[in-house]
Amino acid sequence: MAYACCAATKNILRVSQLTRLMSVYPSHYVNPIVEKNLQSSKGNELSHIPIKAAPNDLNDTIFYGQLKQKFLNYITKKGNAALAKELLTKTFEIIKRTQIERLNLGTADQEKVITDPETLLVNAIENSRPLLTLSAIKRGGVKYQVPIPLTERKSYFLAMKWILEAAREKERKVKLPDKLAWEILDAACGQGRVIKKKDDLHRQCETNRAYAHYRWS
Repeated sequence: MAYACCAATKNILRVSQLTRLMSVYPSHYVNPIVEKNLQSSKGNELSHIPIKAAPNDLNDTIFYGQLKQKFLNYITKKGNAALAKELLTKTFEIIKRTQIERLNLGTADQEKVITDPETLLVNAIENSRPLLTLSAIKRGGVKYQVPIPLTERKSYFLAMKWILEAAREKERKVKLPDKLAWEILDAACGQGRVIKKKDDLHRQCETNRAYAHYRWS
């Protein structure tokens, strides 16, 4: 009876591993190329290779940005993408108005004032990206906070998550586009709550660097 249970368990695990490896496309299919300039250069190479279908949110227009699309997906709640797009559009409008007002008033160096909200969003995300994080590793019955490097994908995720959390934690009387616009402007200038959070995390990693060898042991 016990042998039959073990065999059934092994079969279930084997099936779960196979389903995890299954995909809509076989392994020899390549990812699609969306950019037109790359399509012309790599068109001959991929002419006889099967290509996967492009996702619905990809396009080759000048208004498309990969980071902007990811940020829009993080804003979306309960699948309401139209509301998320409207909120992000209002945020960009507030950023644009604020930067043009600064430019016209002459309160800052006109050459350093960036009026493009998408460029400011990219700068804010890049400035907010952490390089290290702390991971709890147990050795000898004691848990140590060990600094470990972050992957590029995880660092971008944390940066966008922190910006949204900082905007949502502010006053409830102020609407989200206003709060999000000020957080993006602060992070793009290298200041604000998100930058402080990143610096505090790096400072803690620097403090616990003596435990870094536990990562490999």
